[in-house]
Amino acid sequence: MPYVNIRVTDDDVTAEQKAALIKGTTQLLVDVLDKDPAATMVVIDEVNPDNWGLGFDQVSELRARRQG
Repeated sequence: MPYVNIRVTDDDVTAEQKAALIKGTTQLLVDVLDKDPAATMVVIDEVNPDNWGLGFDQVSELRARRQG
């Protein structure tokens, strides 16, 4: 039973986009590994950008600097 965990920041991700991620990931496992989609689990975790770091910085700070 495959288990895939996708982590994204929690800003501006729509229900439709999440559905597409689930469907696309499941289809990839079917196509590449011949897995049964009924036994494939995809979980999407949404993380606040303040709780996600890249290098020494929070993603929220990196984005603010890019916009500023």
